[in-house]
Amino acid sequence: MKYYFIINPAAGKGTDTKELERDILAQASELGKEVSIYMTKAVGDAEVFARDLIAEDPDEELCFIACGGDGTFNEVLNAVVGHPKASVSVYPTGTGNDFVRNFPNAGNFSDVKALLQGEIIPCDSIEYSGIIDGEFKVRYCGNMFNIGFDCNVVDATQTLKTKPFIVGSAAYLLGVATTLIKKKGADLKIIADGKVLSDGPILLTSIANGSYCGGGVMSNPYASVQDGNIDISVINDLGRLRFISLFPKYQKGTHLDTPKTKDLIQNLKAQEITVIPRKGIMRLCTDGEISSAEGVLFRILPGSFRLLVPKA
Repeated sequence: MKYYFIINPAAGKGTDTKELERDILAQASELGKEVSIYMTKAVGDAEVFARDLIAEDPDEELCFIACGGDGTFNEVLNAVVGHPKASVSVYPTGTGNDFVRNFPNAGNFSDVKALLQGEIIPCDSIEYSGIIDGEFKVRYCGNMFNIGFDCNVVDATQTLKTKPFIVGSAAYLLGVATTLIKKKGADLKIIADGKVLSDGPILLTSIANGSYCGGGVMSNPYASVQDGNIDISVINDLGRLRFISLFPKYQKGTHLDTPKTKDLIQNLKAQEITVIPRKGIMRLCTDGEISSAEGVLFRILPGSFRLLVPKA
């Protein structure tokens, strides 16, 4: 197998790409592994790079390690889904790094040697299709979609992360605070496996393959990237004070364990979900990256990509 480390120099803050390159080459030499390093130049470049290499020789065993955040991982994922000889992994250098949190040895994803000695496992992805950013697209998600409050928080967080000394969870919590002042949710029709879950204003919905968003918020605690299901959570529109009282539990993933939330939250597993904005377009956050969308169809694709998990 040949390993390609795709480094996004714009991910996170303060990543020493030269030091990372030296570590990759040193560990590969010690283990006798064949590696190449590619530095991305623009948004979407990671996907194009991986897709072109797969097309050159679809029968060659290739592993693409996305050195960046969840957005960089998503780009590479969209190149490898459905290819039986290609696999993807993550060396997390972003500010959220939520996909790797779904694994018990999440810290080992930051260990080049552990990655190069890792094993390949099958993982699910979520296919989504519809009019996105003005054109019809069919794409894939590895971790989670957020619509409504959570998506609006990401919008705010991305702005806050441009400020000095505001990173990761701190930026997310400040984003929550600024979004809470506006109390901006969404107005959607949501259908899961043919059942209408909501048809009107809500606070938020998350459509999940994995459990985490926002740099460690466990919004979908029952989700698994290998169970062949989408986990959908819909939180009804509610007042600021009640939301503030709920948020600590939402952050820790215990919000579904209290009877006090039964009238607020619908949480279930499904195979297919349709979300339609009742007015105009909706903002859709996909693995931490935001787009504008009309109606979108989400379908689970069990075992649709190969993931390299690091050695424990």
